[in-house]
Amino acid sequence: MNRLLVATAAALAALASLPAAAQFQKPEDAIKYRQSSLTVMANHFGRVAAMAQGKVPFDAKVAADNAHVVATLSRLPFTAFGEGTDKGAPNRAKPEIWKEQAKFKDAAEKMAGEVAKLEAAAKAGNLDAIKAAVGAVGGSCKACHDDFRAEKYSN
Repeated sequence: MNRLLVATAAALAALASLPAAAQFQKPEDAIKYRQSSLTVMANHFGRVAAMAQGKVPFDAKVAADNAHVVATLSRLPFTAFGEGTDKGAPNRAKPEIWKEQAKFKDAAEKMAGEVAKLEAAAKAGNLDAIKAAVGAVGGSCKACHDDFRAEKYSN
């Protein structure tokens, strides 16, 4: 299973290195890509967060594996927020993403930086450091959602 995740993450990373126009034929393709990337990232982050919160037993290897997936995926969705991808499929992206691109990019970079710290803490197997990093990642996600994610889907 881990090999499949790593292979999938590697394939997604390779796609992310291509120009956005080459990746997405239609705006709906970009929307689906970014939603899928964020969903998988949130799933793996949730596994680490559950350990940090004491909801599931701590397993250093599982935490490290999941944090690695989160780190890999943390840079993928943002190529799919190109011009014209505000419509084409139901999504919750606010217009501010395109109006305040520098602020949006800064939020994405902050999240990626916090995720890198989470990955480092998980590799070290230090639960206290993981707990702190989970809080910082969660805070960076919330800040971005507050500014750039609508409550309801629009088309």
